Amino acid sequence: MWPLTRRPDPLVVLGSTSLMAWSALGFYGGSLTLPALCSTQPPGTMPLPVSFDLALLLNSPAKLAAGCALMIAATMSPLMIAPLRHVQERSFAKRRTRAMLLFSIGYMAVWMAAGMALQAVALAARWAEPAPLTCLTTAAVIALLWQVSPAKQWCLNRCHRRPHLAAFGAAADLDAFGYGLANGAACVGACWALMLLPLLLAQDHLPAMAAVTLFILAERLENPAPLAWRWRGTERILRIVAARARIHLARRSNVREVSL
Repeated sequence: MWPLTRRPDPLVVLGSTSLMAWSALGFYGGSLTLPALCSTQPPGTMPLPVSFDLALLLNSPAKLAAGCALMIAATMSPLMIAPLRHVQERSFAKRRTRAMLLFSIGYMAVWMAAGMALQAVALAARWAEPAPLTCLTTAAVIALLWQVSPAKQWCLNRCHRRPHLAAFGAAADLDAFGYGLANGAACVGACWALMLLPLLLAQDHLPAMAAVTLFILAERLENPAPLAWRWRGTERILRIVAARARIHLARRSNVREVSL
């Protein structure tokens, strides 16, 4: 009797994808080059259509799309683990790979569209306000307001949804793909303001993106909650860290007592 083929673990696959994407970004860079800052004209005086034309010369659509794909693979792959496991566990073995692939295509398609839009917004913002500190401060205030808003919590709650998926035929394919679209849209709604911040930095782009990614991962550990104006994102991870620290200190204390 042939042994059963072990199904791939989304944690391993997506974790490896994220690590490879981070490695590629380390070589690629990924920050936008703004022609308004390189122009001989005073900042902000170049017409916006001309500025975007020069932006496309310095940052071709292919380059922007490649950078966007790497950014999404690096930052969003870990967020796909839980919903992708839901698809895996609710698909028959013969359809499992196709269902997971359809979910991933839907999820990534939404994020690719959002990522390109965010890059365009970042380019326009840095053209309209050449002072980096002013531009970044404005974006940080917007991100903070969105972070504490009920709308943000609504998006996070949608990220935790695990819908019923059909088991057979075209309905199963449509459900997997539709779930990818819906989960990707909810993820964009939850993360767009935070993801915009690294795009506004001409320097230290990757460290800022890594910090935002860690925050988003910590935020996703929280359970769904009622819609309300409140801070969210770090409560559970802080509790976990505090509990681990107490356990570590207790073990060290016990070892010292035994040694004495």
